[in-house]
Amino acid sequence: MATLHTPTTVEAFREVFASVPDNILLAISFHTSWAAPCRQMNEAFAAIAGSSSPDKAVFISIDAEEVPDVSEEYEVSAVPFFVLVKNRQILRKISGADPKELNEAIQSLSGAAGKVLLAIPPPQQVAAPASSNYDSTAAGGAASADPNGTTDSATADDVELEEESLHERLTKLVNAAPVMLFMKGTPAEPKCGFSRQLVAILRERNIRYGFFNILKDDEVRQGLKEYSDWPTYPQLYHEGNLVGGLDIVKEEFENNEEFLSEQPIVDGAHRSRNWPPLRALLLFELPDKMRIPPGRENQPANDFFELLTFHK
Repeated sequence: MATLHTPTTVEAFREVFASVPDNILLAISFHTSWAAPCRQMNEAFAAIAGSSSPDKAVFISIDAEEVPDVSEEYEVSAVPFFVLVKNRQILRKISGADPKELNEAIQSLSGAAGKVLLAIPPPQQVAAPASSNYDSTAAGGAASADPNGTTDSATADDVELEEESLHERLTKLVNAAPVMLFMKGTPAEPKCGFSRQLVAILRERNIRYGFFNILKDDEVRQGLKEYSDWPTYPQLYHEGNLVGGLDIVKEEFENNEEFLSEQPIVDGAHRSRNWPPLRALLLFELPDKMRIPPGRENQPANDFFELLTFHK
């Protein structure tokens, strides 16, 4: 069983870090106490540590808000977040709630590849409404399955209900944070140049924002184009209203240096409160029950929605 350290100060972290011998993998987990995906990944991280050999790996678990200097040092932009270090070199960073990916990476880099850890829980799930019994990806003439396994042509009422549900979902998403960015990829790994530039602009100005990776959900990707009558990505929203793409955002900042500079945050109960001090490195997420398309409930929650804040 490998040791799992839980330092609460920078000094304690550095002491553990310095004690790790060369050729031993150091796995660092960043989390917060209130984020649901973190609770799941904390269990997975502990399970991996408990099944690992002490001569192969050392494990550190850190609250990203309690030790912000360490979080900043490793450029933590969302939780759960993992950093794998060996010989004082960062070998890999992993963002999100995927226990299998984390386990495979640790076992491979520690030299224990192929080891199966049965104690690791399944990926974080998000529950869909119990009343949903149709395929949300179905188009007007597509077939949808009933509970008995038979199929019937989708009725006009079914299609109308589906469109209404998508509209409600998009409304929740664009209002999920005071500033919301719909982009290709994630801020850590943008998948297009325009998204990368827009992330850089927000980071440069210390703008706190939420983001949605539209490459992970084609329903949102296509639906948002009609919802806001805007055909391209990235798209930036402010208080639920479309600001525009990269060029529009650039113009807004050129015309007003204070654009988006002070924003409130909405907590899990949807009560407005002020953003914390910039130094606090507050990371946040949507409530667990945020709807995802029926039939895709078993996908990791972070594949559909990820929120974060940046600081310098």
